[in-house]
Amino acid sequence: MLSVSLRTAQLWTESGLLEAWKTEGGHRRIARQSIERLLADPKVRALPKVAEIPPQTQKILVVEDDSALRRLYEVNIRRWPIPLEFSSADDGYEALIRIGHDKPDLLIADLQMPGMDGFRMLNTLCSMSELSGMQIVVVSGLDADEISARGGVPEGIPVFPKPIPFGALLDIAKKIVADKQLKNRESL
Repeated sequence: MLSVSLRTAQLWTESGLLEAWKTEGGHRRIARQSIERLLADPKVRALPKVAEIPPQTQKILVVEDDSALRRLYEVNIRRWPIPLEFSSADDGYEALIRIGHDKPDLLIADLQMPGMDGFRMLNTLCSMSELSGMQIVVVSGLDADEISARGGVPEGIPVFPKPIPFGALLDIAKKIVADKQLKNRESL
């Protein structure tokens, strides 16, 4: 009826916006009259319904030269509970072409690759202001000293060691989705 998430309804009951009580099992029960009063409020009626805001598809590009690891990324990322488009590249050159074409929201990059390596690719990307909204994450088998000896990565880019930290990557992807949804709501 309210077109909000369960968590939002819970917060509204805790703040007193909705009248509710808890059962002995700890479940909330909201009085229908409380919902009807809220829906009758002109300020609430003017708000966009959640259904009017389409879910945001996350574009994720993985740059990894090892085909087995690219497949591992794909299998795991496609299981994430967010709408997404997955693509991959096996070196920095291919990645730059895909980035220009697809404009990913999240770039997950290795550093050691043939052709254009991750170091050079990241420095190229960070000089392009039109890509400033793209989140970049590095997942590398190199340790901090090896990365530093090869020039380091641009400031602000998180670096995770291998094995691939899928939980941390999912948290980053969820934050990007939440930020996009917030921007969309603010623009309505």
